[in-house]
Amino acid sequence: MQESEGGPVAEEVRRRIVRMIATGALVTGDRLGTERALAERFGVSRATLRSALVPLNRAGVLERRTGRGGGTFVRGVVERDAAEQLGLPQRLAVGGGREVATVVLSVRERAADATEAAALGLGPGARVVEVERVRYADGLPLSLDRARLPAALVPGLAQADLAGSLYALLEERFGLAPDVSEEVITVAQATRREAEHLDVPPGAALLHLYRVARTADDVPFELSDDLFRADRVQIVARRGGPSRADVVPRG
Repeated sequence: MQESEGGPVAEEVRRRIVRMIATGALVTGDRLGTERALAERFGVSRATLRSALVPLNRAGVLERRTGRGGGTFVRGVVERDAAEQLGLPQRLAVGGGREVATVVLSVRERAADATEAAALGLGPGARVVEVERVRYADGLPLSLDRARLPAALVPGLAQADLAGSLYALLEERFGLAPDVSEEVITVAQATRREAEHLDVPPGAALLHLYRVARTADDVPFELSDDLFRADRVQIVARRGGPSRADVVPRG
């Protein structure tokens, strides 16, 4: 029998659980209460509670364990600080030692289009290297990334191992390190192709990060469109002290 994700009441319970994780009321490794206790806590039926947990289990935010001592445990969402310069592998390692993997979909050199040329400060006829990858955390797809870099700055990049941190590779091999990154964060709907790579339904909400990275000498070297599963990522903005503004995932 296929599990149902329920209606608006189940969705509200799901959002309350996500908020509890986002605010630290629930942390990675916490065991949720029994089904009966949780249903009473949220004031819903056990059937509604089960429906609320379905998308969180599918997204890897929660994990069901069987056997003695089993139950439903918090795995947590991936947190990305909008102000930091860490690449995704470093972010995931710093954030709790998650298992990270990358699948390179394509690498190609081509002529820059007008938008790319303007963003990267390129002249007529300039070429870019386009790298498209799917990033995984704990075996589940997390993001679909498409980076474009001036070909003149990264000779031989297409032949390099691109399964790790792109920023680490760019700094080690080409001396390109991000000193300033300008990011625009919006919400997008998954196309059929994006949905297939990210294992979400077509039209599902995605977090779209559009980024231009520059060196300390103000040389733009990366234009990137990163699409994150909104049910597995929260964007955090920190300024000054411990205050924080979270973009809470939506499923």
